[in-house]
Parts: sequence; structure tokens; C-alpha cells
Amino acid sequence: MTARPSFSSDNHFGAHPAVLAAMEAANAGPATAYGADTVTERAVARLRELFGTDAAVFFVFNGTAANVLGLQALLRPWEALICAEGAHIAVDECGAPERLAAAKLLTVEAPDGKVTPEALHQHLRRVGDQHAVQPRVLSISQTTEYGTVYTVEELRALAAVVRAHDLRFHMDGARLANAAAALGCPLTAITTEVGVDVLTFGGTKNGAVAAEAVILLDPSLASSFPFIRKQGMHLASKMRFLAAQFLALLEDDRYLHLARHANAMARRLADGIAGLPAVRPTQRVEANGVFVALPEPLRLALQQEFRFEVWDETKDEVRWMTSWATTEADVDHFVSRIRALAKT
Repeated sequence: MTARPSFSSDNHFGAHPAVLAAMEAANAGPATAYGADTVTERAVARLRELFGTDAAVFFVFNGTAANVLGLQALLRPWEALICAEGAHIAVDECGAPERLAAAKLLTVEAPDGKVTPEALHQHLRRVGDQHAVQPRVLSISQTTEYGTVYTVEELRALAAVVRAHDLRFHMDGARLANAAAALGCPLTAITTEVGVDVLTFGGTKNGAVAAEAVILLDPSLASSFPFIRKQGMHLASKMRFLAAQFLALLEDDRYLHLARHANAMARRLADGIAGLPAVRPTQRVEANGVFVALPEPLRLALQQEFRFEVWDETKDEVRWMTSWATTEADVDHFVSRIRALAKT
């Protein structure tokens, strides 16, 4: 049976050929285990070039671990993190932050996925009150779960509140490459330079097999993190295979080229369905996600031919994601079918 074309998730697509080639190259001969190998050393050095020489880099297998372990480095048991109500850590981690990082999540409304300074202030109360959980971390997603992108100015505004209230700043960067591509700025401009303390830098959604990096931009956190990662069961013995994936993505800024392509395919899709009365955009298209409201008959007809997510059934809202591997032909075929079915 032929698989339906997918606009469901950038996780649905395979690994970039350069990533597979890099893993095969790393397979030649023996190498010291647990990250004490030359491939890992080179990948760490390259990431420090991108994020700053003080950055501490730790590779893990998946995004859930990257987020949870990173948060664990920032939180004590009586402390809480503040995030958008639709944040991945709040709705798609199966309670892992609560279970494994012992973190209470304080959520705020964020209709476009972005936490604002005003919303952040909602939870900056009862500080010092021993009866109340203490706010400690602001966690945001860049890009957001709605495909929107925090600008440098928005990040600076959040960072100002974070510093004024002695909080820490965590960023879920599963799609950070897409944000950098959308903004046309270096990675440091939206991470290191705005005061992010702990960052997840995603590889899996951008052409890797299974590789994420936890990057500690506050070097004071680095001494304890090896133990957090080991206790969290994400210290890879054959670390070179995770590191090799990042080396391939970082070579000649491949990660950025792939993200630009994914973003461009989302824009092509959004432009292709523009003006259709039956298809109502619900979010701005800023990265590689397109969010629209569809009448149920049109949605069901499309789902017979294509895979995509129903994001909010109460609003008839769906999500269409593009990836590094999505082609113009894929998008144009999808657009043609949307237009044809919208007329029926």
C-alpha cells in the first residue's frame, strides 16, 4: 500500500544523506567511549563557535530528554517554571518535566504560542512565601508550537523581566534552525546575546537520525550536568554517532540551508491556498508550519489522501508542516488537491 504524502510533522522525514554518510564515516575503527573521541570533540568545538566559547555542549538522543535534563539543571524541588499553555513541555512530554525534573509548570495564555512580559508577570507573585511554589525558570519554544518566531526584541524584553526577578531562561530550540533562518540572524543573536541560560538545539527535525544538543550558556551549570545526563540515562557510550550527525548538519551551515528550505516550502503552501474562502489561516506563517481552519468535510476528504495533524478540533484547526525534504512538487500537488476539494 502506498503511504499517504505527509504534512503532519517534520519528524516524519528521514535523515539527510550527509548525516548518514557522517555516521558511516564515524563507524570506521575503534573510538573512546562516552564522548572522549575526536568526532565529539570536533562537534563540541563547532557548536562553541556558533554559541560562544563558554558554552558547554552535551549530546542526547531526543528532545524530551534534552528539555527535561536542561530544566533539571535549573530547578530545585520547590521551584516552578513558567511556559505557554501550549508549550511542548506542557502538553507533549507525557508529564516528564513533572515526573523527572520534579517541576511544577505554571502556564500562561499564548494564542500565538508566544509568552509575553505581561503574561510572565502573572506568576511573579508570592516570591519568598514558604507556602507557595517559587517561580524560577521561564521556558519558551523557538520556534513556537504555532510556528511563530520570537524576534530579537521580544526575546530581549522577556530577558529583562527574567533578570529583574532573578529567574533563569530556558529555550526549547527543537526548531531553532528554522527560527534563525526566518529571522536571518546568527544563532547567538537569539540565544547567547539575549541571556538564555540553557538551550535545546534540535537536530532530529532538521535532518538528523536521533540527535539533540543541550547547550549550557551559563558555564556555572556545566560541572553538575554530566551527572544529570548520566542519571537521566542519556549518556551515550558510542557518542561519536550523535556528534557525527551534528558535524554533518553544521558543515557549511547545512542546518541553516535545510531550515530555509523547509520555511520556503511552508510559505509556498500558504501562498498557494491564499484567498480560498474555505481555508482560513489561524496563525502567521513565519517558519515551517501552516495553521488553518478547515470545514470538517474538506478536512476529512483531504485526510483520505494526505497525513496532517488536527491541532484544535474545537476550532477546526489543522497543522501542516514542511521539512528539509519537502519538495516544490509535494507542495504544489497538495495545493492543487486542496483547491479541487474546496470547490466540491
